[in-house]
Amino acid sequence: MQISASMVKELRERTGSGMMECKKALVEVDGDIDLAVENLRKAGQAKADKKAGRVAAEGVIAVCESAGVAAMVELNCETDFVAKKEEFQAFATLAAQRAVTAKPADAAALCALSLDDAETLEDRRRSLIAAIGENITLRRCVVREQSGDHFGVYLHQGARIGVVVSLSGGTEELARNIAMHVAATNPLALDESELDAQVLAKEREILSAQIADSGKPQQIQEKMLDGRVAKFLKENTLLSQPFVKDPDVTVAKLLEKAGAKVCGYTRFEVAEGLEKKTENFADEVMNQ
Repeated sequence: MQISASMVKELRERTGSGMMECKKALVEVDGDIDLAVENLRKAGQAKADKKAGRVAAEGVIAVCESAGVAAMVELNCETDFVAKKEEFQAFATLAAQRAVTAKPADAAALCALSLDDAETLEDRRRSLIAAIGENITLRRCVVREQSGDHFGVYLHQGARIGVVVSLSGGTEELARNIAMHVAATNPLALDESELDAQVLAKEREILSAQIADSGKPQQIQEKMLDGRVAKFLKENTLLSQPFVKDPDVTVAKLLEKAGAKVCGYTRFEVAEGLEKKTENFADEVMNQ
């Protein structure tokens, strides 16, 4: 059977596979497009399974906001080159858009969601792996429902850092400025009351060990410890931090002046907490 360009085009649109791969698949099944789709998806799943163990420490953050709901996802790949590809970024945007409408609990629940054509997001991810040739993971997803008056959304460094802030009172501009501040400073918590007790205890332990080597009297050491803990809290809790656009004013004072309150925020940074594998380019070529 003659394999036409339109048949190849249709198969590419349905599977995301390469042109030559689609033509070969159609030839093998004598032009049966549905069977070719099935075979390519099976091949794509095999490729995805084979690449699943490879570290994906590049990628993008995508954010979508609609009708009082904001969703943010982290999509990872192996190289910065793929992270910049249009189809990779389009998939990240699609995942964020789907998260806004379905409000999944986490990334696994998001991947299980169906798309308009009954294909799941996980199916689309595997097809993308087959088409691009790198491991791709939908690592994180968060959905925030508006608990205040404004959402502040900010993407930084080519979408490597993403922030969503929910603000009560104030303005959209203020909400975005707070999101920008969070992107820049990466506070550990909104204030001391929301800081993880284990994080604070570990910091006290480290600071105490440092002060113990000072040779100062115990009473002085205790005062030094209190001072350093206070400094740690000021530097790492959002409301106590100097505002990035005006360091003479704390975020708390900025909000107070505007009659506003931060209801909550989420910050994602690509690959935070992941160990990125680095290789010499020549060694990588030799290994291949």
